[in-house]
Amino acid sequence: PEQVVRNAAMVLEATILCIDNSEYVRNSDYLPTRLQAEADAVNLLAGAKTQSNPENSVGVLSLAGKVPRVLVTPTDDLGQVLNSVHGITMAGSINFPTGVQVAHLALKHRQNKHQRMRIVLFIGSPIPDDAAALVSVGKKLRKCNVAVDVVSFGDIDVNAEKLDAFMTAVNKNNNSNLVSVPPGMVLADVLLSTPIFQDGESGAGGGSGFAAAAAAGASHAAMQGFDTGMDGGDDPALMLALRVSLEEERARQEAQAAATTEGGEGGDAVEG
Repeated sequence: PEQVVRNAAMVLEATILCIDNSEYVRNSDYLPTRLQAEADAVNLLAGAKTQSNPENSVGVLSLAGKVPRVLVTPTDDLGQVLNSVHGITMAGSINFPTGVQVAHLALKHRQNKHQRMRIVLFIGSPIPDDAAALVSVGKKLRKCNVAVDVVSFGDIDVNAEKLDAFMTAVNKNNNSNLVSVPPGMVLADVLLSTPIFQDGESGAGGGSGFAAAAAAGASHAAMQGFDTGMDGGDDPALMLALRVSLEEERARQEAQAAATTEGGEGGDAVEG
Protein backbone atom coordinates (compact mmCIF):
# COMPACT_ATOMS: atom_id res chain seq x y z
CA PRO A 1 0.00 0.00 0.00
CA GLU A 2 2.83 2.38 0.89
CA GLN A 3 4.42 1.83 -2.55
CA VAL A 4 1.11 2.59 -4.29
CA VAL A 5 0.75 5.88 -2.42
CA ARG A 6 4.29 6.90 -3.27
CA ASN A 7 3.87 6.13 -6.97
CA ALA A 8 0.64 8.09 -7.08
CA ALA A 9 2.48 11.19 -5.87
CA MET A 10 5.17 10.90 -8.51
CA VAL A 11 5.16 13.14 -11.53
CA LEU A 12 4.36 11.50 -14.87
CA GLU A 13 6.98 12.78 -17.27
CA ALA A 14 8.34 12.47 -20.81
CA THR A 15 12.01 13.48 -21.05
CA ILE A 16 14.37 14.06 -23.96
CA LEU A 17 18.06 13.74 -23.03
CA CYS A 18 20.16 15.90 -25.37
CA ILE A 19 23.78 14.81 -25.78
CA ASP A 20 26.68 17.04 -26.84
CA ASN A 21 28.43 14.95 -29.50
CA SER A 22 30.57 17.76 -30.95
CA GLU A 23 34.29 17.38 -31.69
CA TYR A 24 35.02 19.07 -28.34
CA VAL A 25 33.82 16.04 -26.36
CA ARG A 26 36.93 14.08 -27.41
CA ASN A 27 38.77 15.97 -24.64
CA SER A 28 39.86 13.88 -21.67
CA ASP A 29 39.55 16.51 -18.89
CA TYR A 30 36.65 14.29 -17.72
CA LEU A 31 37.68 10.63 -17.69
CA PRO A 32 37.89 8.78 -19.95
CA THR A 33 36.52 11.50 -22.27
CA ARG A 34 33.84 14.17 -22.06
CA LEU A 35 31.61 12.06 -24.32
CA GLN A 36 31.89 8.89 -22.24
CA ALA A 37 31.48 10.84 -18.97
CA GLU A 38 28.20 12.37 -20.19
CA ALA A 39 27.10 9.03 -21.68
CA ASP A 40 27.46 7.38 -18.25
CA ALA A 41 25.42 10.19 -16.68
CA VAL A 42 22.76 9.94 -19.40
CA ASN A 43 22.45 6.16 -18.88
CA LEU A 44 22.01 6.58 -15.11
CA LEU A 45 19.52 9.42 -15.54
CA ALA A 46 17.49 7.38 -18.05
CA GLY A 47 17.44 4.50 -15.54
CA ALA A 48 16.35 6.79 -12.73
CA LYS A 49 13.55 8.34 -14.80
CA THR A 50 12.10 4.99 -15.83
CA GLN A 51 12.43 3.67 -12.26
CA SER A 52 10.68 6.60 -10.56
CA ASN A 53 7.48 5.93 -12.51
CA PRO A 54 6.93 2.94 -14.82
CA GLU A 55 4.85 5.14 -17.14
CA ASN A 56 7.64 7.69 -17.63
CA SER A 57 9.29 7.76 -21.05
CA VAL A 58 12.78 8.85 -22.10
CA GLY A 59 14.15 9.82 -25.52
CA VAL A 60 17.62 10.76 -26.79
CA LEU A 61 18.76 13.53 -29.14
CA SER A 62 22.23 14.39 -30.49
CA LEU A 63 22.97 18.14 -30.57
CA ALA A 64 25.86 18.17 -33.09
CA GLY A 65 26.53 16.87 -36.61
CA LYS A 66 24.88 18.27 -39.75
CA VAL A 67 21.62 18.74 -37.83
CA PRO A 68 20.41 17.80 -34.32
CA ARG A 69 18.84 14.36 -34.59
CA VAL A 70 16.36 12.39 -32.49
CA LEU A 71 18.05 9.02 -31.89
CA VAL A 72 15.19 7.58 -29.83
CA THR A 73 11.68 8.99 -29.46
CA PRO A 74 10.33 8.91 -25.87
CA THR A 75 10.09 5.28 -24.77
CA ASP A 76 9.98 3.20 -21.57
CA ASP A 77 12.48 0.76 -23.13
CA LEU A 78 15.73 1.47 -21.25
CA GLY A 79 17.73 -0.88 -23.48
CA GLN A 80 16.82 1.15 -26.56
CA VAL A 81 18.07 4.32 -24.85
CA LEU A 82 21.37 2.71 -23.77
CA ASN A 83 21.99 1.37 -27.27
CA SER A 84 21.48 4.78 -28.87
CA VAL A 85 23.89 6.42 -26.42
CA HIS A 86 26.51 3.74 -27.01
CA GLY A 87 26.37 4.17 -30.80
CA ILE A 88 26.68 7.97 -30.88
CA THR A 89 29.42 9.52 -33.06
CA MET A 90 31.21 12.88 -32.78
CA ALA A 91 30.95 15.59 -35.45
CA GLY A 92 31.04 19.38 -35.77
CA SER A 93 29.58 21.82 -33.24
CA ILE A 94 26.34 21.84 -31.29
CA ASN A 95 23.26 23.67 -32.55
CA PHE A 96 21.59 24.70 -29.31
CA PRO A 97 18.39 26.51 -30.47
CA THR A 98 17.55 23.99 -33.22
CA GLY A 99 18.33 21.03 -30.96
CA VAL A 100 16.02 22.31 -28.23
CA GLN A 101 13.21 22.96 -30.72
CA VAL A 102 13.58 19.47 -32.25
CA ALA A 103 13.47 18.00 -28.73
CA HIS A 104 10.29 19.98 -28.01
CA LEU A 105 8.73 18.69 -31.24
CA ALA A 106 9.52 15.09 -30.22
CA LEU A 107 7.89 15.73 -26.83
CA LYS A 108 4.78 17.22 -28.41
CA HIS A 109 4.30 13.95 -30.29
CA ARG A 110 4.58 11.82 -27.12
CA GLN A 111 2.00 9.04 -26.93
CA ASN A 112 0.77 9.89 -23.43
CA LYS A 113 -0.40 13.51 -23.39
CA HIS A 114 -0.74 13.37 -19.59
CA GLN A 115 3.05 13.30 -19.26
CA ARG A 116 4.72 16.58 -18.39
CA MET A 117 7.48 17.61 -20.80
CA ARG A 118 11.13 17.94 -19.79
CA ILE A 119 14.36 18.46 -21.75
CA VAL A 120 17.76 17.68 -20.21
CA LEU A 121 20.68 19.32 -22.05
CA PHE A 122 24.28 18.15 -21.65
CA ILE A 123 26.48 21.03 -22.86
CA GLY A 124 30.20 20.19 -23.01
CA SER A 125 31.43 22.61 -25.69
CA PRO A 126 31.22 26.35 -26.52
CA ILE A 127 27.74 27.45 -27.64
CA PRO A 128 28.17 29.20 -31.02
CA ASP A 129 24.77 30.93 -30.89
CA ASP A 130 24.27 34.31 -29.21
CA ALA A 131 22.38 34.79 -25.95
CA ALA A 132 19.39 36.41 -27.72
CA ALA A 133 18.72 33.20 -29.69
CA LEU A 134 18.81 31.16 -26.49
CA VAL A 135 16.50 33.56 -24.66
CA SER A 136 14.02 33.48 -27.55
CA VAL A 137 13.76 29.68 -27.57
CA GLY A 138 13.70 29.64 -23.75
CA LYS A 139 10.63 31.90 -23.68
CA LYS A 140 8.81 29.65 -26.16
CA LEU A 141 9.50 26.59 -24.01
CA ARG A 142 8.30 28.42 -20.89
CA LYS A 143 5.05 29.34 -22.63
CA CYS A 144 4.54 25.68 -23.59
CA ASN A 145 5.25 24.47 -20.01
CA VAL A 146 8.43 22.60 -20.94
CA ALA A 147 10.87 22.22 -18.04
CA VAL A 148 14.57 22.28 -18.93
CA ASP A 149 17.58 20.98 -16.97
CA VAL A 150 21.06 21.96 -18.18
CA VAL A 151 24.28 20.17 -17.27
CA SER A 152 27.21 22.44 -18.12
CA PHE A 153 30.68 20.88 -18.22
CA GLY A 154 33.92 21.32 -20.15
CA ASP A 155 33.53 24.95 -21.26
CA ILE A 156 31.65 26.17 -18.19
CA ASP A 157 33.02 29.74 -18.05
CA VAL A 158 32.63 30.35 -21.79
CA ASN A 159 28.94 29.37 -21.68
CA ALA A 160 28.01 30.74 -18.24
CA GLU A 161 26.49 34.05 -19.33
CA LYS A 162 24.47 32.52 -22.20
CA LEU A 163 23.16 29.64 -20.09
CA ASP A 164 22.19 31.98 -17.22
CA ALA A 165 20.18 34.09 -19.68
CA PHE A 166 18.54 30.95 -21.11
CA MET A 167 17.62 29.63 -17.65
CA THR A 168 16.10 32.97 -16.64
CA ALA A 169 13.93 32.85 -19.77
CA VAL A 170 12.83 29.22 -19.48
CA ASN A 171 12.42 28.77 -15.70
CA LYS A 172 8.80 28.65 -14.54
CA ASN A 173 8.00 28.12 -10.86
CA ASN A 174 11.49 26.66 -10.34
CA ASN A 175 10.80 23.77 -12.72
CA SER A 176 14.24 24.06 -14.40
CA ASN A 177 17.79 23.56 -13.11
CA LEU A 178 21.33 24.49 -14.17
CA VAL A 179 24.19 22.38 -12.80
CA SER A 180 27.86 23.09 -13.58
CA VAL A 181 30.35 20.24 -13.17
CA PRO A 182 34.04 21.31 -13.06
CA PRO A 183 36.79 19.25 -14.80
CA GLY A 184 38.09 16.27 -12.87
CA MET A 185 34.71 15.54 -11.29
CA VAL A 186 32.57 12.52 -12.28
CA LEU A 187 29.42 13.86 -13.96
CA ALA A 188 27.16 11.03 -12.81
CA ASP A 189 28.33 11.26 -9.17
CA VAL A 190 27.82 15.05 -9.02
CA LEU A 191 24.38 14.92 -10.64
CA LEU A 192 23.07 12.32 -8.16
CA SER A 193 22.83 14.92 -5.41
CA THR A 194 21.19 17.61 -7.60
CA PRO A 195 17.51 18.31 -8.37
CA ILE A 196 18.06 16.80 -11.85
CA PHE A 197 18.04 13.36 -10.19
CA GLN A 198 16.24 14.20 -6.94
CA ASP A 199 13.14 15.95 -8.23
CA GLY A 200 11.74 17.52 -5.08
CA GLU A 201 8.40 18.24 -6.71
CA SER A 202 7.76 14.59 -7.45
CA GLY A 203 9.01 13.29 -4.12
CA ALA A 204 11.41 11.13 -6.07
CA GLY A 205 13.96 11.20 -3.28
CA GLY A 206 12.47 7.91 -2.16
CA GLY A 207 12.04 6.52 -5.68
CA SER A 208 14.33 7.59 -8.50
CA GLY A 209 16.90 9.06 -6.13
CA PHE A 210 17.30 5.70 -4.41
CA ALA A 211 17.35 3.78 -7.70
CA ALA A 212 19.88 6.20 -9.16
CA ALA A 213 22.10 6.06 -6.09
CA ALA A 214 22.04 2.26 -6.15
CA ALA A 215 22.78 2.25 -9.86
CA ALA A 216 25.63 4.71 -9.44
CA GLY A 217 27.12 2.66 -6.63
CA ALA A 218 26.96 -0.43 -8.82
CA SER A 219 28.39 1.56 -11.72
CA HIS A 220 31.34 2.87 -9.72
CA ALA A 221 32.15 -0.54 -8.25
CA ALA A 222 31.91 -2.21 -11.66
CA MET A 223 34.24 0.42 -13.15
CA GLN A 224 36.81 -0.55 -10.51
CA GLY A 225 36.38 -4.22 -11.45
CA PHE A 226 34.68 -5.26 -8.20
CA ASP A 227 31.58 -7.35 -7.77
CA THR A 228 28.78 -5.01 -6.71
CA GLY A 229 27.15 -7.48 -4.33
CA MET A 230 23.72 -6.30 -5.55
CA ASP A 231 21.29 -9.02 -6.54
CA GLY A 232 19.23 -6.67 -8.72
CA GLY A 233 16.09 -8.58 -7.74
CA ASP A 234 13.94 -5.43 -7.68
CA ASP A 235 15.43 -4.16 -10.89
CA PRO A 236 16.61 -6.98 -13.18
CA ALA A 237 16.19 -4.99 -16.41
CA LEU A 238 18.04 -1.96 -15.08
CA MET A 239 20.86 -4.01 -13.60
CA LEU A 240 21.27 -6.03 -16.81
CA ALA A 241 21.34 -2.88 -18.93
CA LEU A 242 23.90 -1.27 -16.64
CA ARG A 243 26.04 -4.40 -16.57
CA VAL A 244 26.11 -4.60 -20.38
CA SER A 245 26.86 -0.88 -20.65
CA LEU A 246 29.68 -1.11 -18.12
CA GLU A 247 31.22 -4.19 -19.73
CA GLU A 248 31.26 -2.40 -23.09
CA GLU A 249 32.81 0.63 -21.42
CA ARG A 250 35.54 -1.47 -19.80
CA ALA A 251 36.35 -3.12 -23.15
CA ARG A 252 36.49 0.30 -24.81
CA GLN A 253 38.83 1.66 -22.13
CA GLU A 254 41.13 -1.34 -22.56
CA ALA A 255 41.16 -0.85 -26.34
CA GLN A 256 41.94 2.83 -25.85
CA ALA A 257 44.80 2.03 -23.46
CA ALA A 258 46.21 -0.50 -25.94
CA ALA A 259 46.00 2.01 -28.80
CA THR A 260 47.76 4.65 -26.69
CA THR A 261 50.51 2.18 -25.76
CA GLU A 262 51.07 1.39 -29.42
CA GLY A 263 51.47 5.08 -30.19
CA GLY A 264 47.99 5.52 -31.67
CA GLU A 265 45.71 8.44 -30.91
CA GLY A 266 43.74 7.69 -27.74
CA GLY A 267 40.90 10.00 -28.82
CA ASP A 268 40.11 7.92 -31.90
CA ALA A 269 39.47 4.80 -29.85
CA VAL A 270 36.29 6.17 -28.24
CA GLU A 271 34.20 6.48 -31.36
CA GLY A 272 32.53 3.20 -30.42
